[in-house]
Amino acid sequence: MKTIYTHTHTYTRHSIAALSLSIFCLALVPSGSEAVTSVNLGTAGNYALLSKAGISTTGGTNIVGDIGVSPISSIGLTGFGQTLDASGVFSTSTYVTGQLFASKYTAPTPATLTTAISDMEAAYTDAAGRSGPDSLNLSGGILNGETFAAGVYKWTTALTITDSITFDGDSSAIWVLQVDRRLNLANDANITLAGGAQAKNIFWQTAEGATLGTDSHFKGMLLTATDIAVQNGASVHGGLYSQTAIALDGNAITAVPEPSSLALLTGGMVALFVGARRRLTVRS
Repeated sequence: MKTIYTHTHTYTRHSIAALSLSIFCLALVPSGSEAVTSVNLGTAGNYALLSKAGISTTGGTNIVGDIGVSPISSIGLTGFGQTLDASGVFSTSTYVTGQLFASKYTAPTPATLTTAISDMEAAYTDAAGRSGPDSLNLSGGILNGETFAAGVYKWTTALTITDSITFDGDSSAIWVLQVDRRLNLANDANITLAGGAQAKNIFWQTAEGATLGTDSHFKGMLLTATDIAVQNGASVHGGLYSQTAIALDGNAITAVPEPSSLALLTGGMVALFVGARRRLTVRS
């Protein structure tokens, strides 16, 4: 536990008492909740899934959010049965409530994706470089039932979640989890949020990719140096960002926060609804 002390040049009986009280209060707060800042995803955060080597799906996958691949072309989008929009800027798929983007689509998509990939890599480097973890190799890399306060956690081994873990903090709390090997979420394992914690504030960084097991429930923003395998029936609330490939199999994936294209669509639907109500009011 780390405590930050503030130095002043004049000391009185009252100032010493105030300083002692401040130190006592700081000691009650875990260092992570005081010091951890968010990992900036930049424009990569506009995507539910972003990959350099391709995104594939089998089964009845349902994605709420935009997805993108670059530098690989649309050949890297497999299993989606996508239809290219007349503009050539994006494609659509019955599996995706959002839009699909690939590096060879019409401008400005190629440049936009190049920036997003660069932002994804910068976010990975940022997360991996956070120093002074609040915990090192917690539970020997095998988690089952732990509750995490905000902070930086590091494992020099693989990390396996065998059952359920909980992130407990308010809506501004930040978590950074650094994994030097592979992240494994066991079949039926569950990640839960408590106290107002938000998936968009949980950043997983893994050097050897991740496997999300059958019927598991993952929450957070997952940044990997290699592949992400999402097995049958697994769900994701957050984002998947891979520097190689992402493989899906009948999954439910919901982006956080809501992608811009969906926000525009929702805004348009709301406007139409309000307009219709106004017309009905006038007629009545």
